[in-house]
Amino acid sequence: MQGFNVSDFLDALVNPFLLMGAAATAGLTVVGLIGGFVFGLLVAVLRSSPYRALSRFAQAYIWFFRGTPLLIGVFTSVIVALVSNEAAYMAEIIRGGFLAIPPGQTDAAKALGLNRWQTLSKIQLPQAVRIILPAVGNSVNGLLKATSIASVISMEELMRRSEMIMQVKFDVLEVFAAAAVDYLVLTTLWDQVQKRLERRFNRGELAKVAPAVEQAALPR
Repeated sequence: MQGFNVSDFLDALVNPFLLMGAAATAGLTVVGLIGGFVFGLLVAVLRSSPYRALSRFAQAYIWFFRGTPLLIGVFTSVIVALVSNEAAYMAEIIRGGFLAIPPGQTDAAKALGLNRWQTLSKIQLPQAVRIILPAVGNSVNGLLKATSIASVISMEELMRRSEMIMQVKFDVLEVFAAAAVDYLVLTTLWDQVQKRLERRFNRGELAKVAPAVEQAALPR
């Protein structure tokens, strides 16, 4: 078996073809995160709905997508599969954030005549985002690595392009090592983004939440 060749590893590390695959992986992650958060928020709201039919539907959705492999949905659409799967996990994270908010704040919002949307957007969501950021960070790291499933349908993300290079140059160890470095770079960048977001919310949002109910109740 051929040993590890440092020169081939360095070549793979700066290979534009592989770097474009890393960019595609980052793009899939961003789309999956945004779509998963938005759809997950909707599912979380339905999950907390007082209407049993809506709550049961959300429970069934979460049960299905958390209990089935991501690979099953990939054959329809990579984007749809990533968003649908991420939304199921994100819904439970967001619901956990809502449950962590003291119920007295929601009661106060109702007493002031705020509707469901105003309570959600002005009272619950700002606090929930601050609470769930660490869990969201872990979810994003998992989502980033889950994008490799797109290689099954020959979508040219990082892992697929790594395989394509290996089929030509047969530098298996070197190319896989370069791909691993690319994944580490992407997860490290996200860690930095997450830390900045946590500092921002801990510094700014906490000060805004206290008068949020009063501000929301001002004449419109």
